[in-house]
Amino acid sequence: MDGSVHRRTDPRCATRLRSLDSLFVARRDVFVDHLQAVPLFEACSRKDLQRLARHSEDINVAAGKALVTEGETGHEFFVIVRGTAKVLRHGRKIATVGPGDAFGELALLERAPRNATVVAETDMEVVVLGQREFGGIVDEVPGFARKLLAAMAKRLRDMDV
Repeated sequence: MDGSVHRRTDPRCATRLRSLDSLFVARRDVFVDHLQAVPLFEACSRKDLQRLARHSEDINVAAGKALVTEGETGHEFFVIVRGTAKVLRHGRKIATVGPGDAFGELALLERAPRNATVVAETDMEVVVLGQREFGGIVDEVPGFARKLLAAMAKRLRDMDV
């Protein structure tokens, strides 16, 4: 023997891994669908959004935990996959958000204080995209930045009614 290790892959293990991989891809597709509904990303192609999804992280949040805090500098964008959260401004509840809702997208564009606190009302699953990962995509794909600017311009026009 030459000291190397030879392993045979258990077919059941390989099947489970393929199944997990399919589940992961399906979950990313759901996230991409949620991203398409976010006004900031409405001008982006599905391919652009899949790139964003690859750089995001799926996390679980316990009920009662603050996801973002009013006045603190924002660094992440969130899309809710499961559960609900309350949105507080100056300590008063102003909204409830749930599956498919997104918040924090402006933190991707500039480091500014959050304008609200978001607290999990139930156990939640959220997908998070960080400012650094987002910036890397903008730097890598110049066309992506133009699409974001187009979406921002549309939002400004829509507000100027």
